[in-house]
Amino acid sequence: MKVLVTGGIGYLGRNICYALSDCGIEAVVIDHVDDADKYTLPGCHFYKADITDKESISKILDEHPDIDFVIHNAMVSAVAKSVNHPYDFYYQNVVTSMELFHLLKNRGIKNIIYASTASIYDDAPGYVVTERSPLKPRSPFGRSKYITEMILKDFCNAYGMRCITLRYFNPIGADPQTRHELPHKAGSNILEKLVKILKYEERQFVISGDDWDTRDGTCIRDYIHVRDLAMANCKAVLNFDKAFERAGKDYTNYLSLNIGSGVDVTVKEFIIAFENVTQEKINTVMGKRREGDIGGSYANIQLAKRTIDWKPEYSIEDAIFDVLKYYEL
Repeated sequence: MKVLVTGGIGYLGRNICYALSDCGIEAVVIDHVDDADKYTLPGCHFYKADITDKESISKILDEHPDIDFVIHNAMVSAVAKSVNHPYDFYYQNVVTSMELFHLLKNRGIKNIIYASTASIYDDAPGYVVTERSPLKPRSPFGRSKYITEMILKDFCNAYGMRCITLRYFNPIGADPQTRHELPHKAGSNILEKLVKILKYEERQFVISGDDWDTRDGTCIRDYIHVRDLAMANCKAVLNFDKAFERAGKDYTNYLSLNIGSGVDVTVKEFIIAFENVTQEKINTVMGKRREGDIGGSYANIQLAKRTIDWKPEYSIEDAIFDVLKYYEL
C-alpha cells in the first residue's frame, strides 16, 4: 500500500508521515520547502515539489504508479491571518486543491483523504458538534476549507472518486518518540505561546476575551494530540472501504469525520493544566476577542470511532509533556 502525502513537511504533515511509517504504510511525500536537503522522513520518499506544478507531480506519479491513496494536507492555516490575507488562503486552499484533484482524476487516482477544519461549524447548543451540525465558517480560512469540501463532494459525484474528509479540531503536542529530523512547532497557538513564556521569549499570555458564554467566560476548544490526529489518517487509509460500509447508505462516496479529543477545555483550564504539568505560574492578561473567532466547539467523535476504528489515546497533559520533552524543558 502506497500513499501520496501533500504538505508532508509541515507540522501536521510530518507527524502523519511518522504515523504512516510506524503503521508500515509507504508514503510518497511532496512539499515545496526551499531547503529540501535538510529533511528526512523515515520510510518515506520525499520530493521537493509544489502541488501547482503539474509536470513535477505527474513525474512523481509516473515513478510511483502504485499509489492507492492521497492524503491532501497542503494548506495555509490560521484564522486571524486569513482575515487580512484572504487571497492567499482562497488561492492556496481552494484553487490549487481543485487543480490537484483534477490531475488525480485524470491519472485514475480516486481515493482521497482531505484535511479540513472544525472552523467550518456554526455555534452549536452546548458547543458539541456532530458531522451533521450546521455549518457557518466565519473566516476566509474556514470558508476556503468549506468550499474545497464542496468541490471534493462534487468531484466524487461526477467522477467516481471517493473521499474521507477529516475535520481537525485543535492539534497540539509533538511526536511522542521525539524524532528531531525537522524544525518543530508546538501546534495550536495557545501551546506555542505558553512554551515561549516558559522559555522567557514572551512575558505574558493574552486571553482573547472573557465574555464568551462559557463556564468561565473564555473560549472552549477541543485540543487533540497531533499523534492522535496522525493516527486518524492511518486508520482512514487502512479502513477506507469499510468506512463507507459502516457509515450507511447515505455515504456512498463522500464521508466527513470529526477528529478531536471529544473533550471540551476552556482557555483558562488549558493554562491551569500547563501550570500543573510545568509547576510554573503563567502571567496572563485579558485581551479582546479575535476577529473571526467563535465561542467554541468540541467534537462528537462517535462516527469516526465507528467508521475508521479510531479513537484518541492522549490527553492534553500528554501533549504538553511531549512538547516540553522535545524542548528539554
